[in-house]
Amino acid sequence: MTPYLLSLGAGILVGMVYALFKVRSPAPPGIALLGLLGMVIGEPLLTLIRPYFG
Repeated sequence: MTPYLLSLGAGILVGMVYALFKVRSPAPPGIALLGLLGMVIGEPLLTLIRPYFG
């Protein structure tokens, strides 16, 4: 549970810094969410595939 809370806290902190400096996200929200989904799916897939490659 702790890694999830740390990740959430880091995301909120970065969001606040972005807002403070009026920085726009480089990717539209849909594309950014799709990238995050790819990261969430890719991590367990790599864990499953890794034993076959070394």
